[in-house]
Amino acid sequence: MSGYTAAGADPEKPHTVHNGRVPKQSQDEEDIEAQESVGTASDGSGDSTDIPVEGGMTVAFKDLTYEVWNSANKKQRIKLLTDVSGYMPPGHLSALMGPSGSSKTTLLDVLAGRKTVGTISGRILFAGQHATKTFLRRYTGYVEQFDTLLDNLTVYEMLAYTAELKNPMKEPFEKKRAKVEMVIQQLGLNGCRGVRIGNPLARGISGGQCKRVNIGIALVTKPRVLFLDEPTSGLDSYTSNEVIAVVKNLTKTGITICATIHNPTPFCFNLFDRLMILLHGRVVYSGENGMHPIRYFEGFPDVTPFSRQEGFGNKAEWIVDLTTKADREGKHADYANKYEDSELRRVNLKELDLQLDRGYRVSDEQMKELAVKTETTNPWYWGVRTLVKWRATKDFRDITFLGPRIVDKLALSLIIMTLYWRVGDNHKLSNYNNLAAVLFLWTILPGYAAAAFIPTIVLERPLFVRERNDGLYRPITYVIFKMMEEISITLINSLVFSSIVFFPLKLTGDFILFWLLNLTTTSIGIVLAYAIASVSPNMDVANAALPAYVTSLLFFVGLLLRIQDQPNYWKWYGYLDFLKYAWSSQMINQFETSHTRVLEGQTVLEFYGLEKQNKWAQLGYESLFFAGFTFLAWAALAFVRHQKR
Repeated sequence: MSGYTAAGADPEKPHTVHNGRVPKQSQDEEDIEAQESVGTASDGSGDSTDIPVEGGMTVAFKDLTYEVWNSANKKQRIKLLTDVSGYMPPGHLSALMGPSGSSKTTLLDVLAGRKTVGTISGRILFAGQHATKTFLRRYTGYVEQFDTLLDNLTVYEMLAYTAELKNPMKEPFEKKRAKVEMVIQQLGLNGCRGVRIGNPLARGISGGQCKRVNIGIALVTKPRVLFLDEPTSGLDSYTSNEVIAVVKNLTKTGITICATIHNPTPFCFNLFDRLMILLHGRVVYSGENGMHPIRYFEGFPDVTPFSRQEGFGNKAEWIVDLTTKADREGKHADYANKYEDSELRRVNLKELDLQLDRGYRVSDEQMKELAVKTETTNPWYWGVRTLVKWRATKDFRDITFLGPRIVDKLALSLIIMTLYWRVGDNHKLSNYNNLAAVLFLWTILPGYAAAAFIPTIVLERPLFVRERNDGLYRPITYVIFKMMEEISITLINSLVFSSIVFFPLKLTGDFILFWLLNLTTTSIGIVLAYAIASVSPNMDVANAALPAYVTSLLFFVGLLLRIQDQPNYWKWYGYLDFLKYAWSSQMINQFETSHTRVLEGQTVLEFYGLEKQNKWAQLGYESLFFAGFTFLAWAALAFVRHQKR
């Protein structure tokens, strides 16, 4: 995006913002009305706190082409971007505009390093250097179109949680808190700092406040570049004006800011310093905002000048209508070709080449950032500590989190207790089958109960992807945290529920083993649910896969079909059945002291082929599955990409 000035026109000065307001002399009459309706972007006090200028980075790109395979024809490739060139300087607010399907979000994702599929060619330089993925995760901010926040945290907690993950662990918390307070002031969030984020079922902050919080989590580490995807999407005009005014105010910090925007209000449009318009992935205008794009398009044949066009009261509406009409009438190629042959493009390329080839004066700090090797600021254990501090402590006080982890398991334990009351005191031969059955039932229930943990991963996936892309933590950090959180609850639950079953049923053997088996089986069920949810593309697949897999294990536990009676060609599956080891250990624990001949002159353990097995060894074998499923959950989170972009 160049500093081109139309022939015969006076250069326009970039808009400046004071307390979120645009000076009236730089606005059309309609823009003045919009500006007056917005007021300030502060918390209502009228004060404005500015983050000190840190020094931004110029983002320059030339001949960017992005291709993907055609989903309808796997042998054909489609170009979503074609030879796109431009640059975005520090301290400026740049806009990517175009109708739906023009690939403006695609360009933003390419520049931000967020693409997971397709082929990219061309040059992208940050401060004259090729940016690594680790640099982009550590030192750039990306505000998603849709909010991905933790609904049970307050605004302050959400920002402080991010600050602890993104800033160095050796930095005192007071310093991190000061950064959070500065961001809250700058974004005008003082009025809702103690309000929960909320969700559709539990009302919290407003949509505009959510958008500003999303911007805030990208700012707590003072990024060099800030990307925003449709920051006004779903907002009314007043809130849209408010959000973009806040974003514009951030340019005074020196950072480079680029936003995609579809249909801006007059007020929003005038806040942008630079403008790039795309049609079908090709540039049709790139340059200064203001009257420059108007004068450029007025030079096209069959285009009614803005000043004489009826029905359009502002520049933004006129440009959006003009380009959308061209897109629908199939004139996108004509518009792109006109730009390629224009003097505007030649001026732009000349200036862009200077940006690409000039000798940048990059500070030592920026060079260190550009050469960073790790995708997170802090080690994994600090990430686990921070997740426990801010998220687990909230979850443990949230009834909607604890309910599915306690209520159903308590209910089933009470049903078993009352249904099989004192079953262990009945020494009749006919009762041994009841004992084997209740131990079987107690063993397999944790496998089915694991379905309650599937939504955790599936519903949190957008949040996990965003936080990982932001460089907050690694997948292993997330897995360890989730297992610590769940097992800390399961540790208590299993002890209580095992007591409810073991003692009223008058079971024999070691209670400690009975409890440890339930704890281990439940823990395996949790991490199994995480692994399946991580692999599955959606909730429907995960909810179908988990019970199907658990049901297949039941045939090989040893009760429905004795271990010695299972066909040789299926025995391999029995070795992979963690429920078999749990039930075997429970049976040995219950009947190891019983020598009563019950069937065919055999003891219970002899009848089920368990007489030579060790109950503690069976527990050890089962524990190996916890490590195996944990590895699968980590691998799926680290390498499986369900969100294609």
